[in-house]
Amino acid sequence: MLRLRSSILAHLLPSSPATSPAPPLRRLLSVSAIAPAISPSAGFAAEDYLVATCGLTRPQALKASPKLSHLKSPTNPDAVLAFLAGLGLSGADVAAVVAKDPQLLCAKVEKTLAPNVAELTGLGLSRPEIARLVSLAGATFRCRSIISGLQYCLPLFGSSENLLRALKSGSVLGSDLERVVKPNVTFLQECGLGVCDIAKLYVIRPSPLSISTERIRAAVACAEGLGVPRGSQMFRHALQAVAFLSEEKVAAKVEHLKKAFRWSDAEVGIAFSKAPALLMRAKESLQRRSEFLINEVGLQPAYIAQQPAIVCYSLEGRLRPRYHVVKFLKENGLLMRDPHVVKFLKENGLLMRDPSYSAVFKEAEKVFREKFICPYKEAAPHLEEDYDAACKGKLSTNFRFT
Repeated sequence: MLRLRSSILAHLLPSSPATSPAPPLRRLLSVSAIAPAISPSAGFAAEDYLVATCGLTRPQALKASPKLSHLKSPTNPDAVLAFLAGLGLSGADVAAVVAKDPQLLCAKVEKTLAPNVAELTGLGLSRPEIARLVSLAGATFRCRSIISGLQYCLPLFGSSENLLRALKSGSVLGSDLERVVKPNVTFLQECGLGVCDIAKLYVIRPSPLSISTERIRAAVACAEGLGVPRGSQMFRHALQAVAFLSEEKVAAKVEHLKKAFRWSDAEVGIAFSKAPALLMRAKESLQRRSEFLINEVGLQPAYIAQQPAIVCYSLEGRLRPRYHVVKFLKENGLLMRDPHVVKFLKENGLLMRDPSYSAVFKEAEKVFREKFICPYKEAAPHLEEDYDAACKGKLSTNFRFT
C-alpha cells in the first residue's frame, strides 16, 4: 500500500495545476511516500485525522468521524487525499469535499476514483472541470453510476460548463436514471418541452423529473386543467408549480385564490396561465398582497387577474415602496413636470382612474429610479432616501418623503 501511495503521487502530481494545498495537506504529501503506515493495532483517530490532515474544523470533524469509525489506519484516506491533490484540488477544496462527504476517504482509488476520472476525461471533461465536479457532485463522484449519468445529462445541458453550473443549484445526478429520469424526459418531450426547458426542470430541487412517471403525467393533466396547455410558454412553470401537489392541495389553493382576490374560476385560469408561481405562494402571503392591491391601491380583481405577475413581487421590498413614490409624486403634482414621464404614464394608463400600476411594479429597479426618483431630486430632496428606507422595510405610516 505504501508503494501504491508513492505511485499515486509520482503519477499524478507532476500533471496537476499549480495550486497551493493547505498546510496539513501539504505535510501529508511531503511525508506520505516515506512515512510507514500506522499498524491496525495502533488504531485510527478519525476525528484528529480530519482536523490535522484534512483541514476540517473540530465541529465538522466531530460530525464526520462516525462515518470513518471502521477504518483501522490512514492508508486509504492518504491515498484518496493524494489523488484529489493530483486532480488539482487545493487544501480548502479538499476540506470542503471531505466535510460534505466523509466517506469519500473510504473510496478505492484504483477500483473507483481513477477509472471514473479516466472515463470522465473520455467524455470530454478537462482536469479542472473534473476537479470542480468533485466539489459539486458530493457522494455521487465516488459511484460508478456517475459516468452513465453524465453521458445522459451532457446532451441535455449542451456542454460540461452548463452542467457544472447546474450542479451548483442541486444534484442533477442523484435520481434513478433508467427507471425515473429517462421515462420522464421522454414523456415531457412528447408534451412539447425542449431540451433547454427539461434541463431547467432537472436542476430544480426537488426536481419534477425525480417523481414517478405516473405522477408527472398527473401533473401535466393538472396544468392543462388549470388552463396551461402543452407547448405553451408557461407550461414548464405550471408543471413545476403542481408537480408536488396532490389534487386536494391544488383545489384548496385555487379556492383560496378565488376567495383572496375575489376571482371567478375563469379569472383564476387566466391568472395561473400567466403566473403559475401563484400556486406556490403561501396563503398568508397572498392574503397580504390582496389586501394591499385591492384595498389600498384600489386595483380591480379582474385587472389583477390579467396582470398576476405583480402578486409575485415582494410586497415590502417592491410593491409598497413604489406605490407610495408614485402616489406622492401625483399628489404633489410632480409627475406632470417631466414630459418623458407624462408620456410614459399616458402610454401605460397611469393617468386613468384605475391606474395600470403593473407598469410601475414591473420596471427594473434601475429604470424605476431613472423615471420616478432621479428627475425629482431638487423638488423632493428626500425622495430617494425615503424610498431606500421603505425598500428596507422602514416605511412610515405617512410616507411623505419630506
